[in-house]
Amino acid sequence: MNFKKLLKKITPAFLLNWYHYSLAFLGALMYRFPSNNLTVIGVTGTSGKSTTVDFITRILEEAGHKVASTSSIRFKVADKEWKNKMKMTMPGRLVIQKLLRQAVDAGCKYAVLEVTSEGIKQSRHKFINFDTAVFLNLTPEHLDSHGGFENYRNAKMELFKATKNIHVINAEDENMEYFLQIPARKKITFGLEKGDVNLATNPITLQLLGDFNNYNALAAIAVGMHYGVSREVCARAVEKVKGVPGRLEVVSQNPVVVVDYAFTPEQLEASHGAVKKYSGGKSLVCVLGSCGGGRDKWKRPVLGKIAAQNCREIIITNEDPYDEDPLEIMEQVAKGIGEKPYHIVLDRKEAIEKALELATPADAIIITGKGAEPLMCLADGKKIPWDDREIVREALQSREK
Repeated sequence: MNFKKLLKKITPAFLLNWYHYSLAFLGALMYRFPSNNLTVIGVTGTSGKSTTVDFITRILEEAGHKVASTSSIRFKVADKEWKNKMKMTMPGRLVIQKLLRQAVDAGCKYAVLEVTSEGIKQSRHKFINFDTAVFLNLTPEHLDSHGGFENYRNAKMELFKATKNIHVINAEDENMEYFLQIPARKKITFGLEKGDVNLATNPITLQLLGDFNNYNALAAIAVGMHYGVSREVCARAVEKVKGVPGRLEVVSQNPVVVVDYAFTPEQLEASHGAVKKYSGGKSLVCVLGSCGGGRDKWKRPVLGKIAAQNCREIIITNEDPYDEDPLEIMEQVAKGIGEKPYHIVLDRKEAIEKALELATPADAIIITGKGAEPLMCLADGKKIPWDDREIVREALQSREK
């Protein structure tokens, strides 16, 4: 255990909370409370946040506005954008306030932020003047960190309690009532069939894989229409999007290789279904990430079980083990597979190459767990450059020589 983790473990909770809150205030003070000069939109939920942030940004830009945004994929300020290499979905307090100040200085009217439960737990949302909060969905995640699903849900709800103006809520999520009960000046609901904004009232034809992306698009359309963007412009903006990096991204057509971020059971199930549909019903060869070290160990055998149900060949490999033994993590994933044969390949590059070797013309390959993440996190805080997509491209080029 490194010093930072040890210090966190022995420090009383009230002191940690005070530290996080104070740092949030300091960041806002240093950068002169920039969110007061922006219309800030916060997007939260277990899955789909980055895609929804991208959709909202595209809609507002299509309408002619300057926009800043933050997500696990990238940071954007007007015409300038760069990869998020922090291995943090929601940046720390000083970073996020600095980015908001840059947005103000660049003449942005809107800022669209991906908001996480971990970020809320550490007061990263404090001293940000949110105008709109968006709730996408909720499934079990970060349970070890929060101490249970109810605490996880309560953390998400804090964004809505801090946002007094507009709440945009998924009308078809089973947790919607918890979010609907929080006071707001205006509430807008969305869903495939239910809600103020739905596919009947707002028909769309997305280029993205995965029917679940319709929820993300409808949430973004609800936001755009609230801010005066016409239904037609909203639809045009989301329908233009050909892909989001690392989110069911098709890296190769022959063979079919798809890279996805899926790291929850629900996401993995949906991603397998989306790739089967996209490939015309081909069998799946999966490179299965093993659920990052130090968190949500309960998911590991569940991910293995889903892979066993959906995939012809299963390769379990390393994925951000941090200070855990990666082989132990992979063995825990394997416990869910049962009697079906599988491969354990520690080196993730070799695992991807193995998938390409095993795949026949009747197969599609899906590589999950990291998506477009640019780093892999190892023990003692070590990080190495990484990109599943580049590994695939390099391996395919080598096979062609």
